[in-house]
Amino acid sequence: MYVQELRPVAGSLGLSALVAALPLVLVLVLLGGVRMKAHLAGLTGLLAAVLVARLAYGMPLGQAASSAAQGAAFGLFPILWIVVNALWVYRMTVRTRHFDVLRRSFGRLSDDPRVQALVIAFCFGALLEALAGFGAPVAICSVMLVALGFDPVRAAVVSLVANTAPVAFGAMGTPVVTLAQVTGVPLDDVAAVVGRQTPLLALVVPLVLVGLVDGRRGLRETWVPALVCGTAFAAAQFAASNYVSAQLADIGAALAGAGALVAVPRTRAPAAEPVRAAVLTGVRTGEPGERDPAREVVRAYAPYALIVAVFSAAQIPAVKDRLARATQTYDWPFLDVAGPDGEPVGGNVFTWPVLSTGGTLVLLAGLTTAAVLGVHARVAVAEWLATVRELRSALLTVTSVLALAYVMNLSGQAATIGHFVAAAGAGLAFLSPVLGWFGVAVTGSDTSANALFGALQVTAARESGLPPGLLAAANSSGGVLGKMISPQNLTIACAAVGLAGREGDLLRKVLPWSAGLLLVMCLVVAGQSAAVLGWMLP
Repeated sequence: MYVQELRPVAGSLGLSALVAALPLVLVLVLLGGVRMKAHLAGLTGLLAAVLVARLAYGMPLGQAASSAAQGAAFGLFPILWIVVNALWVYRMTVRTRHFDVLRRSFGRLSDDPRVQALVIAFCFGALLEALAGFGAPVAICSVMLVALGFDPVRAAVVSLVANTAPVAFGAMGTPVVTLAQVTGVPLDDVAAVVGRQTPLLALVVPLVLVGLVDGRRGLRETWVPALVCGTAFAAAQFAASNYVSAQLADIGAALAGAGALVAVPRTRAPAAEPVRAAVLTGVRTGEPGERDPAREVVRAYAPYALIVAVFSAAQIPAVKDRLARATQTYDWPFLDVAGPDGEPVGGNVFTWPVLSTGGTLVLLAGLTTAAVLGVHARVAVAEWLATVRELRSALLTVTSVLALAYVMNLSGQAATIGHFVAAAGAGLAFLSPVLGWFGVAVTGSDTSANALFGALQVTAARESGLPPGLLAAANSSGGVLGKMISPQNLTIACAAVGLAGREGDLLRKVLPWSAGLLLVMCLVVAGQSAAVLGWMLP
C-alpha cells in the first residue's frame, strides 16, 4: 500500500506545494505562453506529474502508471463517449440538410436580430452545449448568425458570451460528473450547489447579449424578452439540477428559455428598419423566408426531441434501476493507495456505468435519429467514424489531462496544494472561482479544469472549515466564465466565421465581460460561504 504524504519535500508544506504545482504550472505555461497544442501540453504535464509522484512523493512507478491509466479510462468512458455520440447526431443532421431547415425555422421566428441572438446563441447554443459542448455551440451558432446577416465579429462575440451559463452542465453534465468523480463529493450534492450559482448568470447574460447586438437601444427595446428568457432558463436549470437530473439541466433550461421567449408578444413584432440596417451588415445565405415542408421541419427538430425523450425515460425509477444494474465495479489493478490518515481512497475502485451513462443514451437516440432522418446504416457508421477522426486531438487532450489529474490526486500532490492554499482562510471562498476561471481559460474545458483543480478545492475547503461542496461547485461555476476567453474557443469562433488570425480582436471584446461576470460569481460564492447568502445552499 502506498500512503500519501503531505510534506514529502524537506518536511515543508510550502516547498512540497511548490514542487507539487510544477506539472500544473508547466501545462499552463506551455498552453498560454509557448502556445503548444493542448494534447502535447497535456502529455508533457502528465510526464511531469509522474516524475514528481515518483521522485518527490515516493509513489511506486507502477502505481503512478496505473493511476494515469485509470484517469485516461475515465476520459474515454464516460466523458468522450458522450461527446462522440452527441456530435455524431449533429453530423447526421448536417449530412441530410436538416440542420439548414432548423436554421431557417429559427430565422422565421422573428426578424428582429436581437431576438434572433437570444434564440440562436443563448437558447439553441445552450441545447448544443447540453448535447455536445467542447466548442460545438460557438462554432455552430456563429455560422447560423452569419447566415442570417450578422457581421462575423459580432456573431462570434455574441456566441462566445452566450456560451457561459450552460457550460457547467454541458455534454450531458460531463463537467459536474467529472467534478464529483475526482473530489468524492456526491454528484447530486455538487449539481445542487452549481444549480444555485450558474442560474444567476442566466439572468444577466441575455441582457448582455441584446446590448452587444444593438447597444443601449437593444436594452431599452428588448429588455423584456431578454429578462423573461433568462428567468425561465434560470428557473429550469435550478429545478432540474436540484430535483431531477444534472444531465437534463441544460436541456430543460434551453427549452424553457426558448418557450418563454416565444410566449412574449414582443418576440414576433417586426424590427424597425434602422435596427436591421445597423446590425445586419452581412449578406444572408439561405433566406429564412424560404418555406420548408412541415414534415421536414418536424424531422429537423426530431433528433433533439428524441434525446430529451430518451434521457427523460431514463429518469423513471424503474428504468433507472434497470439501467443501473448493468453498472460494473472493479478493483483497479496495481493500485493500492491510502490517504494521509491511512484510509483507502476511492481511486482503488473503478466504476463502469455501461448503460446508465449519458453517452449510451445519446447513442440510442442517435440510432433512432438515423431511422427518422432516413440515414442508411452504412452512412451512419461512416459519420460516426468520421466524428472520431475529427475529435482525435480532443481524445488525446482529454485523456492526458484526466490522467494528469488522477496522478496528482492519488499521489497526494493535489492534497499538498490544497492544504497550502487553505491558508487563505476566509478569503478562499472569494478566490475559489478564480482558480476554475483560470483553468478553463487555459485548457478551454470546464471538464478539464474540474479534473485539475477539483480535488485541490475540496482539500482546501476541508482544511479551512468551508463546505467542500461549495468550493467544488465554485470551481465549475467560475470556470464557465473562462470559456469565452480560452484560446481554443477563440480559435474555433474565428475559424467558423472566417476571421482566422483575429483571435486578439475577439479577446479584447469579450475579456471585460468575462472579468466582470467573474467578479459577480466571486461575490456570490463569498456570500454563500457566510451568513449573507448562506441560505441559498441546500
